[in-house]
Amino acid sequence: METRTNEYSRKGAMWELERNLDQPMDAEAGRLRNMYREKTYPTILLLRLAFQSLGVVFGDLGTSPLYVFYNIFPHGIEDTEQVIGALSLIIYSLTLIPLVKYVFIVLRANDNGQGGTFALYSLLCRHAKINIIPNQHRTDQDLTTYSRRTYEEKSLAAKIQRWLEGHQFRKNLILILVLFGTCMAVGDGILTPAISVLSATGGIQVEEDRMRNDVVVIISVLILIGLFSMQHYGTDKVSWLFAPIVFVWFILIGILGAVNICKYDHSVLKAFNPVYVYRYFKRGKTSWTSLGGIMLSITGTEALFADLSYFPVQAIQIAFAVVVFPCLLLQYTGQAAFIAANTNQVSHAFYISLPAPILWPAFAVATAAAIVASQATISATYSIIKQALALGCFPRVKIIHTSKKYLGQIYSPDINWILMVFCIAVTAGFKNQSQIANAYGTAVIMVMLVTTFLMIPIMLLVWRSHWTLVVAFTVLSLLVEIPYFSAVVRKIDQGGWVPLVFAAGFMIIMYVWHYGTLKRYEFEMHSKVSMAWILGLGPSLGLVRVPGIGLVYTELASGVPHIFSHFITNLPAIHSTLVFVCVKYLPVYTVPPDERFLVKRIGPKNFHMFRCVARYGYKDIHKKDDDFEKMLFDSLLLFVRLESMMEEYSDSDEYSTLMMTLPNNPGISNGGVTATGTSNVMEVMSCTSSHDSIVPVNSKSNDTGSSQVMPASGQMAFQTVGDEIAFLNACRDAGVVHILGNTVIRARRDSGFVKKIAINYLYAFLRKICRENSAIFNVPHESLLNVGQVFYV
Repeated sequence: METRTNEYSRKGAMWELERNLDQPMDAEAGRLRNMYREKTYPTILLLRLAFQSLGVVFGDLGTSPLYVFYNIFPHGIEDTEQVIGALSLIIYSLTLIPLVKYVFIVLRANDNGQGGTFALYSLLCRHAKINIIPNQHRTDQDLTTYSRRTYEEKSLAAKIQRWLEGHQFRKNLILILVLFGTCMAVGDGILTPAISVLSATGGIQVEEDRMRNDVVVIISVLILIGLFSMQHYGTDKVSWLFAPIVFVWFILIGILGAVNICKYDHSVLKAFNPVYVYRYFKRGKTSWTSLGGIMLSITGTEALFADLSYFPVQAIQIAFAVVVFPCLLLQYTGQAAFIAANTNQVSHAFYISLPAPILWPAFAVATAAAIVASQATISATYSIIKQALALGCFPRVKIIHTSKKYLGQIYSPDINWILMVFCIAVTAGFKNQSQIANAYGTAVIMVMLVTTFLMIPIMLLVWRSHWTLVVAFTVLSLLVEIPYFSAVVRKIDQGGWVPLVFAAGFMIIMYVWHYGTLKRYEFEMHSKVSMAWILGLGPSLGLVRVPGIGLVYTELASGVPHIFSHFITNLPAIHSTLVFVCVKYLPVYTVPPDERFLVKRIGPKNFHMFRCVARYGYKDIHKKDDDFEKMLFDSLLLFVRLESMMEEYSDSDEYSTLMMTLPNNPGISNGGVTATGTSNVMEVMSCTSSHDSIVPVNSKSNDTGSSQVMPASGQMAFQTVGDEIAFLNACRDAGVVHILGNTVIRARRDSGFVKKIAINYLYAFLRKICRENSAIFNVPHESLLNVGQVFYV
């Protein structure tokens, strides 16, 4: 009985030692209290950005008049009232969805200026524990940009939070919903350039009746190649080039709409009476099926939210309310007036309604505007992929930040060329505006529905809105979107299947990547090395300590990775200073630079081992290697100074010393590990006992042939903080080596067929073609050391 008690006591002491030696960084994170404030924009700059946003955000919405009425009435018009009913639906769709839902409500749900489905998801992850990123910790909530709220236990928000957190199925369901919306948005980025450019170039056939459709398709493909080839210049430069074109386009269509109202039939103004919506639906099945065409009038709205990272919310609101919305209403009303007076000229109605002298100038502007229209969804796709990549849901692709002023302006060459290939395939494959419109409508309405469903928990948890407001928002949104959804579903076989195929392909890639990444992290977490084992090796870690700093990259935010034990087992030497570096992304838009690095000591001082967690948001840039090394080393030196200050000035009454002896451990004998009565990790991690000693970095193995090196009894730890800083500077001058773990995961033999395909083939293929960690971290090849290992999951 006494033996068993001693055994449990011994296990308890081991557990206490393990906990004290490698604690989470609560104390370091708690010290970071400086508030981060988002940049405010002066009025002149805001107006300038509002003008620029025309060229990036609103081109898609602005070119919709080129093809909306043709897709509403592909088989002709019965009477004038049918046109008025369709116009009434367009007016109220534009008012309820882009204006009310997105501009005034959804744009407010941004994550500090970031938009899109993943921005909504990051907000939810901070207010409920549904996070998909495995290596998160409660200390991350101390970030000034985390902005997490607490709820009263009996409040509706608290009940919703507990319901979301209560079952893994609900967390997975939200993740699948977000991935589906993201994939549909990517599909939108493929279809928008196709339909916009094809519709604009189709105006050539108005004057040249004999021109074949194949020629129009070839011209469209050449324009698309030129458009995607310009993307590497960056959104800032592209927007300055495109914004004047779109501005002229909106002014042109607004004036032409007003002229057509006066010239043809001003009775169409009755469409502002909502009763004509009811009369339109009373006409029967034909009116219901035409909803797919009417919905094209609000396409581009979803890009309005996803492109939010490129411009401030106020800039987009000003541009839409002052320029976009009134000009669109004038154009649709004027075009309806022309069609009501010329019911047999619905096809290319926009061009036919133009006065002859300005036909070709208007065609040139329309073509240019259609090219610009594609920019909205292309830019949105870059932002979505960047967010998905940072949150571990997309393979690592190259991301280039194209503006030093605005971090949200990015470009991805890999994604750019994939979009171009698919876009050309759709344009050349269909050759038909109607089928592309059906596919386009399917993608747009799916993204809108996902946004609506995600806004419900956002309003309840983040905004703490009253349930009646949430119900009102949901009902009004679904009142418009459900009829449109039912209309596009009927056209799945007429082109609507295209975005579903794209979404299915991208979703499989994203889910498999996330699944494989999660499994790899779980295995590394379960197989991490015990700190007691590290301490048992002694200050030399059982190896020759050579001059220099070794940066060991790991995905673990706590504990020593298994791959490190694999490394020191197979190599005879290790650097005199070791830093375990964990680079992780958080569900926040940015981490302020002074809060980016968390540093702590692992083990006694004479081990010269540290842990550094580098935290990034999905908007942040991972700096080049020189910058990253400098920031990391500066943080390390700052930690050493603060640690020394805390030891010197701390009140001894706040601390207690826990003496524990590890049996059969030559690395620690009659030594003390100082544990604190508080949560201050700096003191906990530092062995300040006078029994501590240090082994020279060039010590060799003992005479018995054992790889463990005993502490030198005559040598003491650093006497002053200056000694340790001088030692660290000498190590840096000797050289910095980046040690990257290349962990390969394979499915076990008893795994199911689907898992084997997903892990052994698809995930392995994605890891092979995606960027290496060395490229992501900008590690120079001359200072790179890869350590490989195979794990079975």
